[in-house]
Amino acid sequence: MVTILHDKDASLDVLSGKTIAVVGYGSQGSAQAQCMRDSGVNVIIGSIKDASYDQAAADGFEVMDIATAAEKADVIHILLPDEFHGPVYEKEIKQHMKAGKALSCSHGFNIVYKQIVPPEDVDVIMVAPKSPATEERKAYLAGFGVPGLVAINQDASGQAKDIALAMAKAMGFTRAGVLECTFEQETYEDLFGEQNVLCGGCVDLMKAGFEVLVEAGYPPEMAYFECVHELKLIVDLIYEGGIQKMNAVISNTAEWGEYFNGPKIITPDVKERMRESLKLIENGEFAKIWIEESHAGAPNLLKKRAELGEHEIEKTGKRIRDMFEKK
Repeated sequence: MVTILHDKDASLDVLSGKTIAVVGYGSQGSAQAQCMRDSGVNVIIGSIKDASYDQAAADGFEVMDIATAAEKADVIHILLPDEFHGPVYEKEIKQHMKAGKALSCSHGFNIVYKQIVPPEDVDVIMVAPKSPATEERKAYLAGFGVPGLVAINQDASGQAKDIALAMAKAMGFTRAGVLECTFEQETYEDLFGEQNVLCGGCVDLMKAGFEVLVEAGYPPEMAYFECVHELKLIVDLIYEGGIQKMNAVISNTAEWGEYFNGPKIITPDVKERMRESLKLIENGEFAKIWIEESHAGAPNLLKKRAELGEHEIEKTGKRIRDMFEKK
């Protein structure tokens, strides 16, 4: 069982007099930085000169280049896309990782797969929301928070956990509950969930169902409603009260169909392929392939992205959303 921590387990006092540099002001960077600032933490932003730099300045932050932010900060919280952590760390941050500082992130990919190897005299921590940034910020402003994770990879100062929990509290995560884990647990489970269920598995299941109905002669609009649109309604019910809550709301016919046909679609060999996927994540093979892909300019990612845009499921979805858009 993991340990779940709340407000009483964290204190903002450990951040008193410290400066946190949020590196990257995208969706997570902006949400986390604003929540911490609103909790009284001194936050600066490190960014390249792009639209996010201008947005951070417009939001009232002190914004500077990444190297300067890393030099000024006591805690360097990297919230860039995974593929940029390693190169940016080497070029802009590494020389400023002095004893007593902390290196922080919201996903363990680059530490676990050694794209970043911090010096031994700094803290290495993770503070991660289990939520998209928009919901994270919304929950904070509503006086609550989203669940989060904290993990400690290096505790050079003896205060690494206190710092991580203080950051989690400043972002509202301890109001909902924070799970303590390891970098490896977060990284492996996150990649596995994305690839096999949340993104890879779910998207391919929706596409397959849509294609079967359309190929059988059913209108694509009806297929879209059945295989894509209604999925959100089902997931919302599960989110609210679990699978049994969902089953209590749907018809008996639908529930019987779940038991009758679900195991025929998601057969035991699916779990075997999932186990193979987990092995590739744990042994670093997936990370190696993705790092090579990203360093080459992500040609296959861009190709797949373009192909998806041309799929009938996306074109149908756009037509439906336009149809029901408020005029």
